[in-house]
Amino acid sequence: MPVLRSIESKLESLFEGVFGRAFRTNVQPVELARKLVKEMDDHRNVSVSRVYVPNEYSVYLAPGDREQFATYESQLRDELGDYLAEHARREGYVLLTPPRVEFETDDDLDVGVFGIATRMVQPSGRAADGPPTDVEPGATMVYKPTAPLPQPTEAASPVELGVQREVAVLSWSGGRHEVDKRRAVIGRSKEADIQVTDPNVSRRHAELRQEGATYWLVDLDSTNGVEVKGKRVKRLKLDDGDRFTLGSTEIVFSRELQ
Repeated sequence: MPVLRSIESKLESLFEGVFGRAFRTNVQPVELARKLVKEMDDHRNVSVSRVYVPNEYSVYLAPGDREQFATYESQLRDELGDYLAEHARREGYVLLTPPRVEFETDDDLDVGVFGIATRMVQPSGRAADGPPTDVEPGATMVYKPTAPLPQPTEAASPVELGVQREVAVLSWSGGRHEVDKRRAVIGRSKEADIQVTDPNVSRRHAELRQEGATYWLVDLDSTNGVEVKGKRVKRLKLDDGDRFTLGSTEIVFSRELQ
C-alpha cells in the first residue's frame, strides 16, 4: 500500500465505529489532511535550485470540532505531520524542519468550518541556497463544507470526502493517455512515452513535466513546434481543459479524479 494511502487509512480509522457515527457533521481528519496538502502546494517558495514549502501549520477549529479531537489530538497531529512530510518527499519539496501541525480554537467558526495558516520557520543556521530569512506567515484560508455529507451508519469513506487520486490526462482524436510519470515525452516514435501517430509530429516533439502540483508542456525543438490558438510557444503552463496542437493534432489536457 502506498505510504500516503496508508496514512489516509490511519486518519480514516480515527473516525471509524462510534466516532464516525457521532461526528458525521464535524470536520474529519482526512478533510484536514487534504487541505493541509493544498496549503503546502499553494505556498511554495522557489529558490535558486530548490522548492521550499512551509514547515508550520496552524489549524483553527470551532470549539465543537476541537472538542471532538480531544482524546486523540496528539496522535492526529502526528499523523497529519507524517502526511505532509510524505507529500513533500513525493513532490521533491524541501522542508527546513519536519512539518509541525498545531490546533487552535476559534470561537467565531461554525462546526464543520476550519481555517489553516502556514509559516516557514528558519532553523538555526541557513544554507546559501535557502529561502529568504524573513518569511511572512501566509494568510489564513477558511474552508467550508461544499455539500452535506451522506448519512450511512459507518464512517465516511475517502470517496465520500472527495479524497481521490488526481491524474493528468491527454486526449485527442483516436487517443487517450493517463500520465503516470513526472516527465513524459510526446512524439511520433514508438519509444515516446506518449505516442501520437501524426506524420507532422516529430519523433520527440514535446515533454510534459510535472513540477510540484503544476504541469508544463515544453517543446523539444520540434520541426513544427507547439501551437496554442495558432501561436507558437516554447513552454506552456497547463490548466484543466487547456488545448494545444502538435503537428496537425489538437490535444486536450485535463486533470481527472480516479
